[in-house]
Amino acid sequence: MRAVVQRVSRASVEVEGKTIGKIKSGLVVFLGVGREDGPADSEYLAGKIAGLRIFEDKEGLMNLSVREIEGQILSISQFTLQGDCRKGRRPGFSAAAPPEQAEELYDIFCEKLREQNISVETGRFQAEMRILVDNDGPVTMLLDSKKLF
Repeated sequence: MRAVVQRVSRASVEVEGKTIGKIKSGLVVFLGVGREDGPADSEYLAGKIAGLRIFEDKEGLMNLSVREIEGQILSISQFTLQGDCRKGRRPGFSAAAPPEQAEELYDIFCEKLREQNISVETGRFQAEMRILVDNDGPVTMLLDSKKLF
């Protein structure tokens, strides 16, 4: 399971011209579920992201987590994070989980964040979405549940 995590001052997601999720200060998480992923991957990344110290403390050091600042998370399922661009010019998506598996693990991921008292807004699974992000920093982190990076 892969995640792109961006620190934001605000973000929202629209489907068919309607805002379906919106946050203030916090994180936008783009989550890509792979064929080899299971519930443990969802739990691992939810814990890692909830505790990731990428918000500034009083001294200006990145020492605080989204949980500690009482921030929010906008979670977006994005299968293209499993794209393989090593050969040719067209990405291959054979490593991406099938929709049923991906949706189940995405839902587990969001629930594990909520269990840590984090407010989570979501996009709509398999929908064409427009995500508006006001990146703060910018601060962007790449995470992988298999610890590949």
